[in-house]
Amino acid sequence: MNYYLDILSIYGFKILYSVVTLVVGLKIIKYSIKLLDKSFEKMKLDKSLVSFSRSFIKMALKVILFVTVASMLGVATTTFVAILGAMSLAIGLALQGSLANFAGGVLILGLKPFKVGDYIESVGHSGTVEGIQIFHTYLTTPDNKQIIIPNGSLANASIINYSFNNKRRVDLVFGVGYESSTKKVKEIILSTVKKHDKVLETPMPFVRMSSHGESSIDFTLRVWCKSEDYWDIHFDLIEEVKEAFDKEGINIPYPHMDINLLK
Repeated sequence: MNYYLDILSIYGFKILYSVVTLVVGLKIIKYSIKLLDKSFEKMKLDKSLVSFSRSFIKMALKVILFVTVASMLGVATTTFVAILGAMSLAIGLALQGSLANFAGGVLILGLKPFKVGDYIESVGHSGTVEGIQIFHTYLTTPDNKQIIIPNGSLANASIINYSFNNKRRVDLVFGVGYESSTKKVKEIILSTVKKHDKVLETPMPFVRMSSHGESSIDFTLRVWCKSEDYWDIHFDLIEEVKEAFDKEGINIPYPHMDINLLK
């Protein structure tokens, strides 16, 4: 009994202090992260950098806390560092993909091919960037699905950033019957375009006959707009040009087939 009492007197308080330190430390880290978020808001830093820095600092603080708690339990710091180094080597070999994702995150933040809020397409996925974390980038699709992409894959893949420039070009093709007047069709399309208040005047709208199809002649329309207005103009012009063609008697052909029945 005296033996166990001696052990309890030696290690009991250490364990108690360690547990208290761990609990209090986690609360302090949580509070510190909140203060850090407020500081980032005042500094008006890039959202991508804020997201990455926040997750990295949080992880670093927790590692420091666990090392401190281990030292309070009597684990020598040098021994712990040696163990940590060996574990880091083993983990590094086992988690090469994760380290590649970390390096990819650093490259993305450094080179800035995209930022939070941009609409991008890469590695077979597309969506709005919601966050860039240490290992992954989070996208939200137009139909509100979340896509999680490893940073390593993004850093080594081709990326289409639809939000990089403030202007985009809308390309549309309209097919009309061969009996239609080329001049009249172009005038109808251009007049419809000029009525849309979101279409930019410069560069000027472009309308030309582009091909002779099997059952129609095709006209290509190219107009410029602000990036955020792209889909509004895309769908508006498709509807409005169709209504203008109907009003002016311009025929929009559709594929058809003649069948002869032989007795």
